[in-house]
Amino acid sequence: MTRECAPPTPGSGAPLSGSVLAEAAVVFVVVLSIHAAVWDRYSWCAVALAVQAFYVQYKWDRLLQQGSAVFQFRMSANSGLLPASVVMPLLGLVMKERCQAAGNPYFERFGIVVAATGMAVALFSSVLALGITRPVPTNTCVISGLAGGVIIYIMKHSLSVGEVIEVLEALLIFVYLNMILLYLLPRCFTPGEALLVLGGISFMLNQLIKRSLTVVESQGDPLDFFLLVVVVGMVLMGIFFSTLFVFMDSGTWASSIFFHLMTCVLGLGVVLPWLHRLIRRNPLLWLFQFLFQTETRVYLLAYWCLLATMACLVVLYQNAKRSSSESKKHQAPTITRKYFHFIVVATYIPGIILDRPLLYVAATVCLAVFIFLEYVRYFRIKPLGHTLRSLLSLFLDERDSGPLILTHIYLLLGMSLPIWLVPRPCTQKGSLGGARALVPYAGVLAVGVGDTVASIFGSTMGEIRWPGTKKTFEGTMTSIFAQIISVALILIFDSGVDLNYSYAWILGSISTVSLLEAYTTQIDNLLLPLYLLILLMA
Repeated sequence: MTRECAPPTPGSGAPLSGSVLAEAAVVFVVVLSIHAAVWDRYSWCAVALAVQAFYVQYKWDRLLQQGSAVFQFRMSANSGLLPASVVMPLLGLVMKERCQAAGNPYFERFGIVVAATGMAVALFSSVLALGITRPVPTNTCVISGLAGGVIIYIMKHSLSVGEVIEVLEALLIFVYLNMILLYLLPRCFTPGEALLVLGGISFMLNQLIKRSLTVVESQGDPLDFFLLVVVVGMVLMGIFFSTLFVFMDSGTWASSIFFHLMTCVLGLGVVLPWLHRLIRRNPLLWLFQFLFQTETRVYLLAYWCLLATMACLVVLYQNAKRSSSESKKHQAPTITRKYFHFIVVATYIPGIILDRPLLYVAATVCLAVFIFLEYVRYFRIKPLGHTLRSLLSLFLDERDSGPLILTHIYLLLGMSLPIWLVPRPCTQKGSLGGARALVPYAGVLAVGVGDTVASIFGSTMGEIRWPGTKKTFEGTMTSIFAQIISVALILIFDSGVDLNYSYAWILGSISTVSLLEAYTTQIDNLLLPLYLLILLMA
């Protein structure tokens, strides 16, 4: 066994990257900021988790460099374990604080369960890396063991028996999803992205099972049930077809017809009855009545359909340009890909201001459509499979190195998660005043405005690069400036936003997340909104 006293030095097999250290520094600033705002035993657990994740991240990086990881991960980035490990725990902590302030004990305990589940799946990822590292890293194992012991001890004395079982169930689901999806989808995720995405799906699946077994009439919000059933249903549908098409060619007409028939069977025979059991009414009738309940919703839906048509026309136009050019390998430039960010911003801002429940449901439906179309493209389902492969190949970047194209789904998730994750019962007594009033806009600010402006100005005007990255100082500064202007415009147009002089915290949050965008190699469309949401909610 080896002995180490610090993270690996250059030349020890896992070189210290300046960009990785800078990313870690930004993450620790966020963790310590939340710790200072919350300051309880759970926040101490988050600090301990971050420390051990910082050390274990270098083991994951070395495994990726040596090709010794259990599964095939995305190679154009570092492991991303540290920034991913703390997201769910910090989200649970700020959720607990807000619901405690609102006097809602149920969601206060729910926030603690979210934090505990996030810590459990993060510790599992750390143990996995340490278990397959050879020679065994003695000191890192000691640090990880001490942090894990402290977390387990505190959670053991803080959670009820039912909550402990709930956390262990989510962890078990996470382990099985890791084995299944990382095998079926090589090179689609980094270890950190897998932790974040699969950890979230595991928690949602466990919540759906729990609520299905304990459903009580008039208990629970139909919007939450709708999101849970749609997301879990689409994931299970993907696993089913991935397993099925191992034994048959998915590109034939017979397989395509079978795909569409089975989709109808699963939708009408499983998903809709499941949703009916939860909301105790006809799901299709409920959805129709919800969408067309007011005149404002009709106008919003028509406006969103117009924007969707514009997005389709952009795709067709760019592909027509590629067909007419000499090089068939032409890729859309960065500015062209950011057109979709502007369209998404134009979609979400009216929805947040005028009708957030409608935006909640519309984003859920759009996510289901995106995932379904990706299944059609991936499995080459006729008649649209090959067409989608040709159209979307123009917009690929280095992050789409696996068999799936996920960047557009990540963009939708990044914009929608701040809408989905805020517990609405905890926002009805003014607990989202000050900077927290901007929480629904976290995706718009971080991805729709910040990331877009940073990318455009950085690629066209940037000259001074941040050390160890391709990102530029000019891009980051213009990103911060654009987000500040956006906050001012939100204050003008959304009368429900009252910042209560919390401008310094808002500026610090925006600047911190912009620095994270400059240094992270993870999927920024997913990571940045979550960090901004956590900081604003704190």
